[in-house]
Amino acid sequence: MQNANTSISRGRRIPGITLMTLGSLVLLASATTKLVQIPKVIAELGAMGVHGNNVTYIGMLEVISALLFLLPATRSAGLLLVSSFLGGAIATHLEHGQPVIQPSVVLLLIWLGTWFRHPEMFWSSRRPGQRAV
Repeated sequence: MQNANTSISRGRRIPGITLMTLGSLVLLASATTKLVQIPKVIAELGAMGVHGNNVTYIGMLEVISALLFLLPATRSAGLLLVSSFLGGAIATHLEHGQPVIQPSVVLLLIWLGTWFRHPEMFWSSRRPGQRAV
């Protein structure tokens, strides 16, 4: 069996790692604004019904999700958590009439990076007999 690192071409591995890292850094930056209680962020979240300790709780969930995604050993669980977290962010934005472009772009970066770097995660979308890229 081939090592996953050698079976993925350099042309897929580098963009994948870049996109996954970029998406994770955006999540970590967003979490930092919540954890240090930036007034503008607190006001925006307050307008959506998120107050007090819930802001810190959301920031911690964001950090945990991003870190789990960054670590290769926990990447699958991290992808699930990041997707769930950003899906909730998109739903909250929709509910309050806010633009959904920011969480959608971050989610797209994460999934595109995963597709480039770990095409085996998409095993169920392959036709029978088709090999991974």
